[in-house]
Amino acid sequence: MNRNNIKASTFMIVMIIMLWALPAFASQDITDRIQTRYDNLKTFQGTFVQVLTNAASQQSETRTGDIWYQQPSLVRWVTVEPEKELLVIGKDYAWDYFEDDLTAFKYSIEGLLDSKTILRFISGQANLREDFIVKTEWIGDDEVRKEWGDDLTILQLTPKEPEPGMVQAYIGVDPETALLKRVLIVDFMGNGNDVMLNDVTTGKSISPEMFEFTPPENVVVEDNTAGY
Repeated sequence: MNRNNIKASTFMIVMIIMLWALPAFASQDITDRIQTRYDNLKTFQGTFVQVLTNAASQQSETRTGDIWYQQPSLVRWVTVEPEKELLVIGKDYAWDYFEDDLTAFKYSIEGLLDSKTILRFISGQANLREDFIVKTEWIGDDEVRKEWGDDLTILQLTPKEPEPGMVQAYIGVDPETALLKRVLIVDFMGNGNDVMLNDVTTGKSISPEMFEFTPPENVVVEDNTAGY
């Protein structure tokens, strides 16, 4: 999978992270529990396993690492394998740093997330009832449940205004803790971006420095903030 596709997939994860702070959820039978859980969620940290699948070749790449999140929209996403990548979403700018390549990309928050759907998640104003058609049952749901297991409540999300990076999504929620455990996003080419969250802890204090980044002196910086 080429670097551009990997970068796009990593940025799309920002949407996944913001699902933790949604002010509204869907599926009426679990709305109240999830609403209460996420209204009180200020921070979380954990590990992830991300599987990127190319629809044309059916080849996949597995990426692992760590994640930190703090309301309203601060994210530190560290990929450890197969290559080191650091994505920091700060207050003013976003940085995507590839240590082995000695290259860092700088983005304005607005420029990076130039998408109605993504911006609504980031701003904390996403509403699944407004932005998505949400189903707990759909054609083929048995296959998803068989793969994901019976221990998750699984929802299908269809954007009312599909975008190239996301035409379909599925989320798995732990019915006991009401926490997000798995997300699968499918783009317009049919490529899959599947993320599983593990070892999640909530409510711990996170240092503000975790959401800051200063490029090392020997790193080439590509500044993409012009015009924003």
